[in-house]
Amino acid sequence: MAREDATGDPQRLVLVVGVAGSGKSTVGHLLAERLGWTYQDADAFHSEADRAKMAAGHALTDSDREPWLAAIAAWMDQVTEAGERAVVACSALRRAYRDKLLAGRPDAVLVYLHGSGELLASRLASRHGHFFPAALLDSQLAVLQEPEPDEHPLVVGIDQSPEAVVTAVLSLMRGRSDAGVPVDGTDTERPVHALVSERSSAASSPTGGSWRLVRGVQSVEVVQLGGGLRAYEVNGRPLLDGFSTGDAVTGGRGQLLVPWPNRVGDGRYRFDGRDLRLPLNEVEKGNAIHGLLRWTLWEPLARTDDSVTLGTTLCPQPGYPFLLDVRVEYRLGPDGLRTAVRATNTGTDPAPYGAGQHPYLTVGTDRVDSAVLTVPARNLLRTDDRGLPIGQEPVDGTPYDFRTARPIGDLRLDTAFTGLDRDPDGRAIVRLAHPSGQRGVDLWLGEGTHWVQVYTGDTLAEPERRRRGVAVEAMSCPPDAFRSGTDLIVLQPGATHVLRWGLSPWGYS
Repeated sequence: MAREDATGDPQRLVLVVGVAGSGKSTVGHLLAERLGWTYQDADAFHSEADRAKMAAGHALTDSDREPWLAAIAAWMDQVTEAGERAVVACSALRRAYRDKLLAGRPDAVLVYLHGSGELLASRLASRHGHFFPAALLDSQLAVLQEPEPDEHPLVVGIDQSPEAVVTAVLSLMRGRSDAGVPVDGTDTERPVHALVSERSSAASSPTGGSWRLVRGVQSVEVVQLGGGLRAYEVNGRPLLDGFSTGDAVTGGRGQLLVPWPNRVGDGRYRFDGRDLRLPLNEVEKGNAIHGLLRWTLWEPLARTDDSVTLGTTLCPQPGYPFLLDVRVEYRLGPDGLRTAVRATNTGTDPAPYGAGQHPYLTVGTDRVDSAVLTVPARNLLRTDDRGLPIGQEPVDGTPYDFRTARPIGDLRLDTAFTGLDRDPDGRAIVRLAHPSGQRGVDLWLGEGTHWVQVYTGDTLAEPERRRRGVAVEAMSCPPDAFRSGTDLIVLQPGATHVLRWGLSPWGYS
């Protein structure tokens, strides 16, 4: 049994909620194992009559659920009175249900597993032998009242492995702990390492501490400055045109772009009735570029051999008077590197928001001219000489149509694309291939990505770095979204946005 936390805010209960297909039972069980806590599934408290009713395709009513919720609450009290800690998985779709389970339990943590209807339906369609039929999903979504800010939910997307979901939950729980120690006060959460950098101090490098992730023949290096991505290698071959250990970051290499990607013209925008002005850091063009967190030292929150989560707080400041908690997780899997950028509005006012990341891909060619590029996009954004939007147009008939793979040649690209065609998993795949066709790397664009910027580096300040790699930037919105409003996210207080992208190498084994 896990002992009491060493913090002033002990966490004794975790309630994992979500609709059918969200994986709450699997996640709840894995979370309890990682913590060494007791686990219980709320389904165990359903009566036989309730089970039979759902199996017949009929949704439960509130009167059906009342004794069920009372039984769960009684079990939670019994466990905590015995001095134990517990994880409970329960649908708890309505606010009233969650209030019944959490009222009077200030030491409880609410975890909400969020996923799209399409993903939930596909999961239920592949599930067999469960009393809850897939046909009832629509009734659950109709009933669902997503947790509100005053419930202080930890929101985690489900379009990743259960193990990754659990690591994200643990990271968020740790962030809620006053002292930043493991939530159970012990070392029972074995896969998560001590949260220290692998450099002795931030002062020893211009990019602060760093973390090396390894899985099989893959290795990644993440740096503390801006939470950025320095290197990714497979079998010793670099797939990123990154930067050397001990060097400063130039050209935005691997940097996170928060709370906006690309540019804001003149740094001026109007939001929620206020005229705001951001600092101009692309002075020669009169733009604010690439957000506010590139030169901030991010803190490590969770660490395993093949993953790391870093986080920082974006505090209110001139031009952006909003408060955000921002986290990035890098994780190596069997198919490559997965990245998730999460921002939660922890302030009291709605906040304008966008996100992106700026890796440069390479397939080992001296210049990008001979590399073969595929971009599954139907539209491009025309821009002026300041990099600001003029208008969208179809790629048909333009030199920028890369829907069919072809060499880049001498084409200069600094182009935003949208209208992305996606595979059955909801991913748009940008591919950079070696001229031989024998190897390459796919950059996939997942949840929260509506745009991609492709840049061949022709205007980089260092001539020797130009056209050595192709920047393929996952973006939630286009350039100047703070002024145009195009795909701009308005983060309500307590709301979280997730941007997912990743790299899948091929031909390197």
